[in-house]
Formats: sequence, C-alpha cells, structure tokens
Amino acid sequence: MVFFQGAKRPFEILCRRLSSPTYCGHSFSSWAARGISIAEVREIRDSSASNYAKPHHAIRMFLRRYTVEVPPSEQMSLIKQLRERTSAPIKEVKSALIDCSWDIDAAQKDLRKRGMVLASKKSSRTAAEGLLALAQTESKAAVIELNCETDFVARNEIFQYLAISLAKLALVAENSSHQGPWAFSVGPEYLEELKINLDHPRLSGEKTVQNAITEVAAMMGENVKLRRGFGFSASSDGIISTYLHSSPQPGLGRIAGILSLEVENGNTSLDSLQRVGSELAMHVVAAKPLFLEKELVSSDALANEREILKSQAESTGKSQMAIEKMVEGRLRKYFEEVVLMEQKFVVNDAVIVKTVLNNLSKEVGSPVKIGNFCRLEVGEGIQSC
Repeated sequence: MVFFQGAKRPFEILCRRLSSPTYCGHSFSSWAARGISIAEVREIRDSSASNYAKPHHAIRMFLRRYTVEVPPSEQMSLIKQLRERTSAPIKEVKSALIDCSWDIDAAQKDLRKRGMVLASKKSSRTAAEGLLALAQTESKAAVIELNCETDFVARNEIFQYLAISLAKLALVAENSSHQGPWAFSVGPEYLEELKINLDHPRLSGEKTVQNAITEVAAMMGENVKLRRGFGFSASSDGIISTYLHSSPQPGLGRIAGILSLEVENGNTSLDSLQRVGSELAMHVVAAKPLFLEKELVSSDALANEREILKSQAESTGKSQMAIEKMVEGRLRKYFEEVVLMEQKFVVNDAVIVKTVLNNLSKEVGSPVKIGNFCRLEVGEGIQSC
C-alpha cells in the first residue's frame, strides 16, 4: 500500500516525460523511437489518468507490456502448451500468460481463478444439452445426466470423461435411503459432496464432485450442471438390461432405456435373458411406453383419455351405443400406444411385447417378467430460452 501511494506522482511524471517529444532531445517522441505506436501511447496515458486513484493498475499494465520480452516463437509455444493443459480459449490463455509475465505455471493458476469466477456467473444460464452416462453390472446400473449449454461442449472429451466418471461413482455409491429393488435417486444432492478420483491429462486428482464440475465449467466456458442421477437394481433372480441411443462412445448417449427382467428359476441361462433384455431396452427408447401393464394406467389418465375420445365420437352425430363402441375401440388403441406389454415389438412388429416374454419363458424353461422400466432423455422437461 505504501509503494502504490508513493508511486502515484512518480509514475504520472514518468508517463508525461516519456511522452514528451523534448525528453530525448529530438523532434520526435521517445515512444516512437522505441517502435511504440501512437495508439499505445494514448492507451498508456489514458490509463494513467483514469487510474490516478488506483495507480497500481497503470503500473501493472506498464510492467506487463514492457518488462518481459519473450520471442514470438516461444510465445506461441507457451500458448499452445497452456491451451493443451487447460482447454481454455486462446484469447484467455494469451491474456493470462501476459499478465503472469509468461510464467506458464502462474498463468495456469490464474486461468483457474478466472474460470471459477466465470463458472459462478454462468451457473444461472439454461443448460439443456449434454449427455446421459451409464455404468452397470449384471444386477445393478446407474445413470446420470450431465448438462451443458451447447452440443459442441457435449462432444468435448473432458466433458464426456467427467460424465462417465460420475456414473461410475453413482454405481458404487451407497444411498442409505435406498430400500428394496429397482430405482433409487443418486442425484446432485447426494453426489456433489462426495470425493472423486480423476485421471485425465487435463482433469486429475481427488476433489469433490461439485469442484470437478465447476472446474470443467471453467474450461468449457459454459454452465455445466449435474441435473439428476438414478440407481437401478434387480431382484436376486433378475438382471438389469440397458440401451443407449445416439451414443458417441460406450456408456454415453442422449436417450437411455433401462429395465429389469425377473425369472423364477435362478439357474436359468443368462445369454437369452441378456439378448432379449437388450432388445426390450431398445424398444423402451423407441416406443416411449408410459405404463407397464393396463392395470397400472392411472385412473386420472384413463378418465382424461376417455373424455377426449367421447368428445371426438360425439362429433360424428352417431347413436349413443355406437359412440360407446367407438370409445372402447379407441381406448384399446390408446393402450397399444402407452402400455409396454401391449405395444408392438419394434424388433418384430408381428408380435407384441407380452408375446415376446411368453416366448422367452418357453425358451429358458421358467416364467420371465419385466419387473420395471425407465426411459430418460437429455433435457426433457427443461424449458430452453
């Protein structure tokens, strides 16, 4: 503080004298003699005037520009190295290196500080793009949704590495609120404070999930957010089957289909179960079922659909008896559209899913049923601005 206060007037004098054409005893400015442009002279003078109350800003700029000389070839090499380390934009990389007198380690720290602030500022922006990441064993699976603002970032290898790492963490995490088979939440409220070990050239070390996400957001220059996560487990005599659609690499995709197959005989061959299970998971992605069986269709959904169908039938002007038959016929069509067991199988539309399970039961010699299913899609339910 003493230095800066004492430097106010000397620095102002220095700038004034250096910009004077009589300072060096010639008819031109000493700045021009050193190859400095008129625009740069004005920038220095304007900076010293506007920062009179804060002279350290002008001093910093002066030192930054004129005390460290690095050959252009070495500058390009340092910019390239720092960009490879951080994936930050070239403009930010160069600015950090200049501010840190071309010290690459100091510049890397400076970029991280800048990035954390920038990530915090962008955290309120809509992030509806991203990826689903899935990790699984034979009887358990976990899927997380990691969001970003653009598809460009979703294709970035660091973003994808983080997504897969989070899915693996969710798979082994023990959620005390989980009781019984099938689905349980392993969302951000549970994962963000957990420690995660990362081993990527640009993202490594042990840190909390929240810090890792913030660091990636700083690298990407976008809002990156862990939106949700779920764990799925099968019964003791069942398996978990999964399918990922629009997958840039194994374990990643934009749409996920997950279901559990349960078999009464625990000694059943798993090959047939896994083959049909994968096909059924793909069917869930493609056909978008809402209910497992007709009996599970909610009374509200059924009443709403019946009301719509009745209104449509009445507009035909037919008799009440004919209207009732039309409504019942269209309800059967509704069940075929939204009930998994009643849908035509996407792999072979000559049969419905119920028939597929009956045929599988005969093949393995034991009754097989779908315990439950889930379909997830990136960005569903998020309103984009």
